[in-house]
Amino acid sequence: MDSKYIGLILAICSSILIGVSFVITKKGLQQASSESQAFASDSHRYLRSPIWWTGLITMVSGEILNFIGYTFAPAILITPLGALSVIIGAILATLFLKEKLGPIGIIGCLLSVIGAVIIVLHAPEDPEVASVEELVSYMLQPGFIVYFVLVILITAGMIWKVVPRWGKTKVIVYVTICSLIGSLSVMAIKAFGIAVRLTAGGNNQFKQPSTYVFGFMCIIFILTQVNYFNKALDTFSTNVVNPIYFVFFTTATIIASAIMYRGWHTANPVNTASLICGFIIIFIGVYLLDSVARKTKGSRPIPIPPVASASSLHRHDSKSNQSQQTTSIIMIDTETKQHVLVNSKRIEDHCGSTLTKVSCRRKRRAFSV
Repeated sequence: MDSKYIGLILAICSSILIGVSFVITKKGLQQASSESQAFASDSHRYLRSPIWWTGLITMVSGEILNFIGYTFAPAILITPLGALSVIIGAILATLFLKEKLGPIGIIGCLLSVIGAVIIVLHAPEDPEVASVEELVSYMLQPGFIVYFVLVILITAGMIWKVVPRWGKTKVIVYVTICSLIGSLSVMAIKAFGIAVRLTAGGNNQFKQPSTYVFGFMCIIFILTQVNYFNKALDTFSTNVVNPIYFVFFTTATIIASAIMYRGWHTANPVNTASLICGFIIIFIGVYLLDSVARKTKGSRPIPIPPVASASSLHRHDSKSNQSQQTTSIIMIDTETKQHVLVNSKRIEDHCGSTLTKVSCRRKRRAFSV
């Protein structure tokens, strides 16, 4: 069989595995959330879930097949097939997670994938790199150093200031962190992969300090990606997270490559125009998907057994206490990240002594009691 077709088969299998992994991972997060009555990604409780680990292993297997596929077929054939993982994930999420996108979400998903494929097909090829030293020389260029520092500063700023305020309500927050760090992890993985390949060929690269630096960077960047990608999946619909992440990650990686290799390496005006059109289509698609995400906020109710209302804590007779027993729920306040006990019939008892009437009304609107 022609090596090109082997590469295509590997890429298709990779997309299937990655698409399936999104749904399995989401199932593991849902299981952990139901056990802890909170977002599982906040406490990393999902690390105890066998389902979540199954999803992670499935995703890693898909990425390995995709990496092997690049050795058999050119990137221009392999990379666009990554869009299949988004489509497969959306279909499986609809079937097994009961997630609905609606007409606007479907259009946004398709536009995002189409725009990303257009960009990938018309993006220029990166120059061939034969050694770790050559790749290091590209990375030490002033342009890429500035990009690297900006990504680190922006990511740190978002984790410190943006995530606590908008992380649970805006899907772009978590996805942006994953994508920016992902663009750096791709470069680190490429360098470490070259070192391993050369070492396997008899030229030991593990004598070079840069090899260990790239290995350490891979670990840090991948752990950061996994952490915030799980937060995104735990908080928002899989059908919204997947296409936005695919678009942002692809775009950030292409921009990082263009900066590192100092240009697009193309003089074809058709490719340039196609890239611009692709970015415009992506912007429209992501805007539509973000509008869908805004309709579904991060707060969610978790039923718990009936508990006594606040008034029943006072020493009344047993009959009075029993009459105050009502069904309550715990809501996760996305702005304060606290568990708030809300009683559907006696909310005034909870608000009257400690909150103003205005804040009580705000609580009622926020939690839709």
